Amino acid sequence: MMRIDDLVERITALQRSDLETWIGEGLVSPQQEAGALRFSDMECARVRLICTLRYELEIDAETLPVVLSLVDQLYDTRQRLLSLTAAVAAQDKAVQAAILAAINLDAGSGTEDQA
Repeated sequence: MMRIDDLVERITALQRSDLETWIGEGLVSPQQEAGALRFSDMECARVRLICTLRYELEIDAETLPVVLSLVDQLYDTRQRLLSLTAAVAAQDKAVQAAILAAINLDAGSGTEDQA
């Protein structure tokens, strides 16, 4: 867990006022411990991502929540796929083969026409 001062010091482009704004807008959610804000490794990575989006890619403040929401959805989907992969791997070979066959059938069913 990292304190707010340490985070601002570690990320050179980061302005404390920007970080406080992002916290206020709910884009970053540090934990409150003993009256101080603490950032998990995940939240530190999120702050770095926001810095890249804002300072390097110049994503405007109004668009930033949309971009972060999409990134969050991708992360959630990735986690679900990893769980699904582990669940399939735990099945016997016949079940795995049936799942793969169903996926391959699905892939050729013309889903690219859906919009």
